Amino acid sequence: MNCFALTRALVDLDSTTGQEKPVVDYLFAQLCTLAAQHKGRLERMSAAADRDNLLLIFGEPVVTLSTHMDTVPPYFSSSEDGTHIRGRGACDAKGIIAAMMAAAEALLQAATRNFALLFVVGEERDSAGAKAAAASPRGSRFLINGEPTQNQLAVGSKGALRYEIVAKGKLAHSAYPELGHSAIHSLLDALWEIRAIPLPNDAILGQSTLNVGTIDGGRAPNVVADEAKAEIMFRLVGDAKPLRAAVAKAAAQHRVEAREVLHCSAVHLGALEGLPTTVVAFTTDIPTFNGVWGQPFLVGPGSIHDAHTSEERIDKKQLSDAVGIYARMVRQLLATGEVA
Repeated sequence: MNCFALTRALVDLDSTTGQEKPVVDYLFAQLCTLAAQHKGRLERMSAAADRDNLLLIFGEPVVTLSTHMDTVPPYFSSSEDGTHIRGRGACDAKGIIAAMMAAAEALLQAATRNFALLFVVGEERDSAGAKAAAASPRGSRFLINGEPTQNQLAVGSKGALRYEIVAKGKLAHSAYPELGHSAIHSLLDALWEIRAIPLPNDAILGQSTLNVGTIDGGRAPNVVADEAKAEIMFRLVGDAKPLRAAVAKAAAQHRVEAREVLHCSAVHLGALEGLPTTVVAFTTDIPTFNGVWGQPFLVGPGSIHDAHTSEERIDKKQLSDAVGIYARMVRQLLATGEVA
């Protein structure tokens, strides 16, 4: 299996969240071949309409290698030079899929079994795939989750709390604003209040953060807006309850609605001997799996600073090294229940 060629083939298929079917179908065909060659059990696990997870099991799964198939927009195709592969999803997380499949092939060629590959949809938006997988565990004791950590084992990962802030107003001619009520003004006042909420700090994970990701609303410059909406996301380092209470208070004060869309808890993960460690600020599917696929580990090639950007890329040496790292982790977990 050519890890670089597989990465580029996956990148060249647009699988923006909600539109994963082309890459799911392509990977299903690739995994069918691997399953046939090594007596694996392959299944499509429905997460939503036309959105399937892929699960390939060899023997009785003790260790599961998992990552996601979807990407953020906008899509752009692959390119390659001597050191990097570029394109949407190169490091987040199609290169990781390729590395996991290459590691699986190497393990099988060495007669190693009792592990699984699990590729899910929806991680970048709603974790639909991880939710579906969490409802249908297969007895795995360890989950190796792949995200770009530059091949360092993450000992902690921030959580997420995402809201839609929705404001309603009353239409009026902008020359007579007293006859209406601006939804945009209410939204801005609420966002100002929310941005002033004190954010907690954690000794390991660092500071919680807030991003106002989108703002939309209004009809025309000369019309008092009757509707407006913003999408915001907190990166959590601890309990979400105080932030929930503060957001609810700000929303009530400014007569807007705060709709919680997603909550993933911050996680603390154990260090493993022999692998360098790091702490990451991004959120993964690990909290959504809720431990039912086993004790989680978080590691993968590529830099998160390249993910979600117009210059997304993955270092080819890191990609090659990840194949060995994943294979070694599986062997050690199968043999001893720990990584030596």
